[in-house]
Amino acid sequence: MEDEPRRSRTSEAFFGRRRGKTIRPAQATALEVGLQSYRLDLAQPAPKELQGLFGASVSSIRLEIGFGGGEHLRQETLTHPDTGFIGAEPFVNGMAKMMVALAKEPADNLRVFDDDAALLLDWLPQASLDWIDLLYPDPWPKKRHWKRRFVSPVNLDRFARVLKPGGKFCFASDIDTYVNWTLQHCRAHPAFAWQANEAADWHTPYPGWESTRYEAKAIREGRRTAYLTFIRR
Repeated sequence: MEDEPRRSRTSEAFFGRRRGKTIRPAQATALEVGLQSYRLDLAQPAPKELQGLFGASVSSIRLEIGFGGGEHLRQETLTHPDTGFIGAEPFVNGMAKMMVALAKEPADNLRVFDDDAALLLDWLPQASLDWIDLLYPDPWPKKRHWKRRFVSPVNLDRFARVLKPGGKFCFASDIDTYVNWTLQHCRAHPAFAWQANEAADWHTPYPGWESTRYEAKAIREGRRTAYLTFIRR
């Protein structure tokens, strides 16, 4: 696979590098073959009913933005076979790992997108999603990089457009500054209400939560995860 040309600042605003170490030949093959089956083609108009994107019969649609190696997303597709999942991940190595897993165990309730999730959000029909997950996103800790954080007024507008009323936006992070940033931005946005009854709620994992390798690293390094849930008004 040839390296892609350097993208403009606008198109790469919410993620960093596209590639890590060179992927192995078997991974490259799985990536090429797998994307032919699972990748969404944004050059085609989005269907009015997203259920038509999937081989399985699904009753709800859930998007995970930045699924990394895909551990959480794969587990969710198995746990909820009647939900259609869309996973967005621009990092080639993460997508290759996902395609290797799918070659061994296919999932007909999953589609993927391997570029900027903002493009995908703009492609999706209005009020078409039941749930959005943003789990351990890049915190862009330096102040000059904060504009690259995925949680922003413009992306919350995108979330509000594609989520159904009553739909969920779930955010998890072990970086306190990004947790506070997300709370401030979501509470300032008229379309979202924070779902928490008491202080301990935001440190309680989601029902059926499968811990990720990123979370394991955070625990080893003494950081505590916050799990935030916002409801589309």
